[in-house]
Amino acid sequence: MKAIVCRSYGSPDVLTYEDVPKPSAADDRVLVRVRAAAVNPLDWRILNGKPFLARLMFGLRRPSITCPGRDLAGEVEAVGGSVKRFRPGDQVFGVSIGAFAEYACVSEKKLAPKPANITFEQAAAVPIAPITALQALRDKGRIRAGHRVLINGAAGGVGTFAVQIAKAFGAEVTAVCSAKNVDMVRSIGADHAIDYTSEDFTATGQQHDIFIECVGNRRFSQCRRVMTPSCVYVAIGGPEAMKPVLWAPFVSQKVRGFMAIINPPDLLVLKELIEAGKVVPVIDRCYPLKEAPAAIRYSAEGHARGKVVIRVTPTAADLPTPPAAPPLQ
Repeated sequence: MKAIVCRSYGSPDVLTYEDVPKPSAADDRVLVRVRAAAVNPLDWRILNGKPFLARLMFGLRRPSITCPGRDLAGEVEAVGGSVKRFRPGDQVFGVSIGAFAEYACVSEKKLAPKPANITFEQAAAVPIAPITALQALRDKGRIRAGHRVLINGAAGGVGTFAVQIAKAFGAEVTAVCSAKNVDMVRSIGADHAIDYTSEDFTATGQQHDIFIECVGNRRFSQCRRVMTPSCVYVAIGGPEAMKPVLWAPFVSQKVRGFMAIINPPDLLVLKELIEAGKVVPVIDRCYPLKEAPAAIRYSAEGHARGKVVIRVTPTAADLPTPPAAPPLQ
């Protein structure tokens, strides 16, 4: 099978497109024919091997995981003997190491049935980003109807889902993004949109019950201006976004940092939200599998609108509709 392979740390240029052995379904595993996969910040952070301490998890001198990728959607090819929830032919989405390949061997606990009303490409955009948004809002923020929620970085992968999930809970949502994304975040449900390039969102005087930090481009002391005394600040970005956790013992606001946990119940919650039309994946660009290095490079630039998706073995539904043939003369 074809796969993207990583044998050393570095830029996306170290990735190669190769033939590798096809995996088989172990006892508690599901062999999935991958139709589409999606890029996450974790993919290019592991590739860079930074910060260096991360290499304690992923390999000191070279990556211990040679096939990158996590988010995927596809069809079940085979199942192990102890798998109960899936059978060959099922359409699924979920998370697995080595998603940038034609086949992946996935834990049954990391899969759910694909939402019926979206394509494989859209389904591949779903797993990690919206579960992060869901758990940040529901589990850390304790969101309720009527809450005022501010999302800094609302146009990114997690941010676009956070806007929609917060609205599904009945919150009033303020989305912070760049000028080019203001109309987009409004179109997916934001009640208020602030262009951070022309307005300081920390100086609006508005108070919020939940603050979702996806980028970490403002000092926490500034962000506190737009928080109620009992506001929950949830940091879900990279190292910069996590720094305010150090403030937790000294402020009235609750400061939370966390890692999302992929589990079947929350994947099913997302499936229901999508099938109900309350959440729609936002996709910026799609790349073929052999161009995965370009996809990772674009994602790492930090300007993607929503998710960046990789077509692995696309179906007709995932491909652009060809133009109609001209009438016969």
